[in-house]
Amino acid sequence: MRAADAFPPPLPDAAPQQLALLAERLSRTLAVARALAIVGRQIDLNGIQDGVGLLCAKTLDLPHADARRLIPALHELRAQIDSLRLALPPPRQPT
Repeated sequence: MRAADAFPPPLPDAAPQQLALLAERLSRTLAVARALAIVGRQIDLNGIQDGVGLLCAKTLDLPHADARRLIPALHELRAQIDSLRLALPPPRQPT
């Protein structure tokens, strides 16, 4: 028996699953933000921006095959961001 056989095989990297979970959480957050924007509530987009930035950066770190599995979730988030953008009031013009 080789020394390598004595150790359990490495567990698969949990990063793709963690990123899919992050995408799901961001999706729910975007849905709530859109609902609040529609009824005229003020929302803070910093957390959303940070979450999306983290998701994109970490996705780039994944092996190509794992990253490709996140493409549908990323497209969905982009659509939700576009929908939120349309629900937001136009920016105030400086006076």
